[in-house]
Amino acid sequence: MAVQKWQDFIKKELISEEELQARIKEMGAEITRDFAGKDLLVISILRGGVMITADLIRHIDLPLAVEFMAVASYEQGMRQSDGDVRITLDLRTPIKGRHVLIVEDIIDSGHTLNSVMDLLQTRNPASITICALLDKYERREVDVDIRYTGFKIENEFVFGYGLDIDEYYRNLPFIGTVDLDKYEAPS
Repeated sequence: MAVQKWQDFIKKELISEEELQARIKEMGAEITRDFAGKDLLVISILRGGVMITADLIRHIDLPLAVEFMAVASYEQGMRQSDGDVRITLDLRTPIKGRHVLIVEDIIDSGHTLNSVMDLLQTRNPASITICALLDKYERREVDVDIRYTGFKIENEFVFGYGLDIDEYYRNLPFIGTVDLDKYEAPS
């Protein structure tokens, strides 16, 4: 299978590794302050949320537990959600009475996260708070209360640092924008 090098289709580096890490450190300090003395459960939304979750929890100076949840709303190769949200990996840990922090890579329309929140509310947590690395606010169709936002971005197709294109490029330490005229899907 031929997979294109990211250097061949990047339009620009939108957020550098240094900017990402500085903001994540700040969010970790905010979360530490806000959740002091509480039973904190961090839920990473896979797959994109794994990078920010790993870096973020190193900056939260509190006892905490980590869980993972996988949610599908994009079909492979699609550039936007198909609107059908599916839980592909559910939590193994009960959340009743716990303070839940959902960590997501990007929020655009809000439909996916809204569905996750509706599901988790039925499990009676003490609270649910959202942390999103990227807020693509121009695409919002459903109101989602994001308490911790890394960066607000315009409606551009982004990749890197957990965000994929056709399941590739998540491992890059920065976030870039895609020149769709130059991108070729894996063959």
